[in-house]
Amino acid sequence: MTRVLDGPALGETGGPGGAERLNRGCFCVTLDRTALGVAFDRELGVEGFADALELSHPLLFSNVPVFVPAQALAEMSQIVVAVEAAAALAGYREAALDWAAPLAHRDLGPAGALMGYDFHLAADGSKLIEINTNAGGAFLNAPLARAQRACCAPVQVQAESAGDFGAKIAGMFREEWRRQRGAGRLERIAILDDAPEAQHLFPEFQLARALLQAEGIDALIGDPRDLVRDGEGVSLAGQRIDLVYNRLVDFTFEDTAHALLRDAYLGDRVVVTPNPHVYALLADKRNLTLLSDQEQLRAWGLGSPHLGVLQAAALPTVMVTAANAQALWQGRRAWFFKPAQGHASKAAYRGDKLTRRVWDEIIAGDYVAQAYAAPGLRNVRHEGATAELKVDVRLYTYAGAILLIAARLYRGQTTNMRTPGGGFAPVLIAR
Repeated sequence: MTRVLDGPALGETGGPGGAERLNRGCFCVTLDRTALGVAFDRELGVEGFADALELSHPLLFSNVPVFVPAQALAEMSQIVVAVEAAAALAGYREAALDWAAPLAHRDLGPAGALMGYDFHLAADGSKLIEINTNAGGAFLNAPLARAQRACCAPVQVQAESAGDFGAKIAGMFREEWRRQRGAGRLERIAILDDAPEAQHLFPEFQLARALLQAEGIDALIGDPRDLVRDGEGVSLAGQRIDLVYNRLVDFTFEDTAHALLRDAYLGDRVVVTPNPHVYALLADKRNLTLLSDQEQLRAWGLGSPHLGVLQAAALPTVMVTAANAQALWQGRRAWFFKPAQGHASKAAYRGDKLTRRVWDEIIAGDYVAQAYAAPGLRNVRHEGATAELKVDVRLYTYAGAILLIAARLYRGQTTNMRTPGGGFAPVLIAR
């Protein structure tokens, strides 16, 4: 559902330039924190949840929206489709699985719940930064998108109604179940992460559980260490689990604490989504080298429309090796360095910020170098001062379809939830 927020126009808002002007000059506080708090308390069914969230996560939500041109939204949608078309090619799959862990080779059917496609919006179009299988924030951003007041310009906010978003999420998990099981009914989901109550986004797990229960699917939150072998299946807290919503960053279940989950996955005793196979095909950072290799994609049979989309959007990416290390160091200002199996921007570095010590660690590690694309910028007012924050845009998707759009505002090399005035922000589409 798209909701129009009307207000007095701030100059010409159409097209990329209009969105940029709004991001520079619109200081409307669109977030209705009272409405957001009421929504959180209602959805979780716990009075005071929102107040506790505000105390524990004071920098989680920005007061301002991010304006995105309609053209950019169309581009990002096309990029998602092109990536997933590439990932369906036999040649691509063979190349991606060649460097994947052995347990990731088997395709059990799931497409990957709540994929996250992250973008920087540049003057020459939307740039794909990375793809994530454990993308956090959707269950927080859905209520955030609805708790918006009128802005200073005619724009559209991608706002899902509570029932619509919940129905889509429930439908996604039921489809993941169907893809692997074919028949039967999905009764219970376990939302799993290491020490979940200690995770920064634990409140999101609570919201996800409440949403699923409201949609008729029982849900538990747990630690993989607490799983128990239960005949031909697995149980958590004495209850048989049908599907695991996997939020672990141990993408291939190598940790000994995840041995039972690994065994259950390999034995097809529980549906796992997102699973190691989906991670291997889409989220391993080494795959960015495949998506930016036009010649190879063409040889594998990717069609011209998708090739054109990825040529414009997939930033040139190479493996860091002993052979190219010196050249990359000399030209480091043009690159961004990421661990091949990294997450949450950890151990990722802009080339112009590198020290020799860190560079030695990169060479010794398993890294890719991605051509640097500057993030977009959003001016905000915080405590009486104007600050210029960086912008990432994330599409939450399932099987190539967009479920939700959100942005993150931050200061520093990479995204974080520690920037005053920053945090998650809704995306408003400049018409």
